Amino acid sequence: MFVRVVEVKTKPGKAKEVCGTLHDKILSTLKAKTGFVDEIVLVSDADGILALSFWKTKEDAERYTQADYAKVSELIQHLVHSKPTVHAYDVETSTCHKITKGQAA
Repeated sequence: MFVRVVEVKTKPGKAKEVCGTLHDKILSTLKAKTGFVDEIVLVSDADGILALSFWKTKEDAERYTQADYAKVSELIQHLVHSKPTVHAYDVETSTCHKITKGQAA
């Protein structure tokens, strides 16, 4: 499994709005992509957002990056300080808990 970690430095007070855009306009695009497994979004009003998208393979994630990521970045451009930073990792270990907003596993 492979994960893309996108770090988004939001403008003050805009982190929740970016999360809403991710949920309302971007998640459906991700779900339709071959190899997409899951998305976890961490939000901090002070620090911004970390969005983790999990993919079956590195190639699946790269296809999404090449085909759709620019559109995603464009949707949130007015809410952020700078272009999001993307990091990529192989997943070494996971405990796959079902965690929902505001609830512990």
